[in-house]
Amino acid sequence: MSIFSTGLSGLNAAQNALATTSNNISNIFTPGYNREVTMLGESSTGNGGVQVNDIQRQFNRYIADQLNSATSKTSALETYAGQVEQIDSLLADRDAGLSPLMQDFFSSMEDLASAPADPAARQGVLGSADTLSAQFRSFDGYLQDMQEGINGQIRDEVTQINNTTEQLAGINREIALARAKQGEAPNALLNQRDQLVHELSERMDLRLNVQDGSSYNVSLPNGQPLVLGDRSVDLKVMESPEDPQRMVVGYPDSGGNVIALDEDTISGGSLGGLMGFRAETLDKAQNQIGQMAVSLAVAINQQHANGIDLDGEQGGDLFSIGEPRAFGVEGNGGSAQVDAIAFDADNIDQLKATDYTVRVTDAAAPSFEVIRQDTGQALDVADVEYDSGELSFGGVTLTFDDATQLAGNDRFVVQPVRHAAADLRTAIADTDKIAAAGAGGEAGNNENALALQDLQQESVVGGSASLSEAYASMVSDVGNRTNIVQVNLDAQQGLSEQLRAAQQSESGVNLDEEAANLIRYQQFYQANAKVIDVGRTVIDTVLGLGT
Repeated sequence: MSIFSTGLSGLNAAQNALATTSNNISNIFTPGYNREVTMLGESSTGNGGVQVNDIQRQFNRYIADQLNSATSKTSALETYAGQVEQIDSLLADRDAGLSPLMQDFFSSMEDLASAPADPAARQGVLGSADTLSAQFRSFDGYLQDMQEGINGQIRDEVTQINNTTEQLAGINREIALARAKQGEAPNALLNQRDQLVHELSERMDLRLNVQDGSSYNVSLPNGQPLVLGDRSVDLKVMESPEDPQRMVVGYPDSGGNVIALDEDTISGGSLGGLMGFRAETLDKAQNQIGQMAVSLAVAINQQHANGIDLDGEQGGDLFSIGEPRAFGVEGNGGSAQVDAIAFDADNIDQLKATDYTVRVTDAAAPSFEVIRQDTGQALDVADVEYDSGELSFGGVTLTFDDATQLAGNDRFVVQPVRHAAADLRTAIADTDKIAAAGAGGEAGNNENALALQDLQQESVVGGSASLSEAYASMVSDVGNRTNIVQVNLDAQQGLSEQLRAAQQSESGVNLDEEAANLIRYQQFYQANAKVIDVGRTVIDTVLGLGT
């Protein structure tokens, strides 16, 4: 090889190296960009010189997978923390909380007991009852708004996930075409594809499989595919078969039908964080508020019915409360429906802050299995009673319209207290209707007012806690969960930062290093240009000798 060819190969190599360095500097702030390195080697011609073997991107699959997994967990915890802190702030507010209002209500009963015929004392009872019930409704409304907000956020997250998987399938296609035409795919496409996988990890947990060392296949943790080569599968947002007010994620089956995924299938990422928060904290908080509202209403109403009002009549309900809810699950084989459902006042101590799934185990008898949704545990057979179309358990009684139309494995969802607080209201407006007196019924009799006041200390919630104890337990439970989530988030963020630092040390652009490379490759270029210049001088000298 001539001195010119050697110099030209060096110039070409230097130009490529300078172009690579320039590209690195230009993309220092480009998300998902991986630093490139010009790989030089001795010319394969055997006559000397240098050649560019490859423009290699610095990408470590192992670190990328670890970072994506950590990012998915961090995103889920960030989303969870942002949601649970809202409930924690609501409950922990001493001025806006339920605790002082419950105290005010029972204090008004104490005032009534001191002056049972006093109109001001009686008006105080109704005023505090109105304020307390309004706050229960306000709390439930806030939590219900969060439920609806999560439904909307789930729709948005699924839309973004579908857009990303479609893009990923498209880039898989482009990469396959580039490999077919050029033998190698452009680094830019590879970077874009890995960035899309990272963005998916921020939204949900997923499984990545690299097929034949080139094509990316992405699936849910249960193995259902989202991306197969150049094809993507869209997730769907649908009403839950077990709760029409609840949006869940559906997956299309081979027949084109959309099947609701189990909620625990979606984990990790912002979508998993939303669904985890809803299942673990929001549902529970709404049920706990509802349980307290029902327990308050039933206990007060039962005691109030034992008293006599100023008109000499038996006391009526002081509070009104909504009925429990129940509905059949989509796809039941039988046609039987829940015709009516009501609280079982005689067994109200069995009322729990949970929903239930009722399954028909034998349609002929019939017999049932009742499962708590918060624990997944079935109730003892002794705690479930059925008689002539009425099924009783957990402080509620539901009636089927036609039990003969039940089919085996039919399922019904029962929500005893989920929305109860939304319907808590004061049932009377006339102060004379407050039944403060006992059986004697005289104007100065305060027997029933004292009994109503004593309910403040009674274990009326689930048969194990007073109203104030139940509320304090709820506040503590949400506070503890908030702290646990924050501690886990801090630890996970630390791990993610470590992995991000490791990824950047290998794949990120370092301006100092690239600036040094610019000088080095510039000198490389100038030296090769000097070689060519020397060659030209030598030739000129040789030619001059012949004249």
